[in-house]
Amino acid sequence: MTEAWLRIERLNAYRGHLHILHDVSIDVRGEPLAIIGRNGMGKTTLCESIMGLLRRNLSGSIEFMEHEVLGQPSYRIVAAGLGYVPQGRRLFPSLSVDEHLAIAERRQPGNAGWSRARIYDLFPALADKKKRAAGRLSGGEQQMLSISRALMNNPKMLVMDEPSEGLAPIMVNRMIDAMKPLVETGVGLFLVEQNLWVATELARRQAIMVNGVIVREVSADELRRDPELQQRYLGARGTSE
Repeated sequence: MTEAWLRIERLNAYRGHLHILHDVSIDVRGEPLAIIGRNGMGKTTLCESIMGLLRRNLSGSIEFMEHEVLGQPSYRIVAAGLGYVPQGRRLFPSLSVDEHLAIAERRQPGNAGWSRARIYDLFPALADKKKRAAGRLSGGEQQMLSISRALMNNPKMLVMDEPSEGLAPIMVNRMIDAMKPLVETGVGLFLVEQNLWVATELARRQAIMVNGVIVREVSADELRRDPELQQRYLGARGTSE
């Protein structure tokens, strides 16, 4: 069996007196995985625990490429090969597209790795606006920039928290179209989503989170075909836009 890239075992997380994550265990073996659930279920806490943004009041284990990263500072986790696309994008409004990419750029020997030129090939819309401040971009363009910034660190895997949030349907579809060939190049994907369409298009494995617990793991096809399952756990009635 292929060794897990990312292995989470019995992860518990607290915020103050609130117990948010309850013995979460999941692994990713190179194939995309979507964690899907309603608002307030603990999905963002899971992302922040993985990326070192939440370092206290945690127990359990998070291994990336067989190295323990639980409680490590974010810069070490990024250097290990995990890239983060946070909920809300968290860009610098006054910095241009090109400045965001230049700050995040991580040089690789020779021509290996991501460059600004390669990013602009992936997202042509950003190439046309490379000198524009991030605060003046559309929501879809800002999400492209957030993804691009993470890629400039040449990650082995992306952790993406609600990447479709606030995007118009046409921009959601463009993001999916850009992410599919990216995954095919071998970049791992740990996706947190509420949008069933995005989750099932980008990941065959779906793990449903309810109140900080992984209650069920299903395939994308099974989730698409089962409206009762969607309604019970997600309050949704379909996966199409």
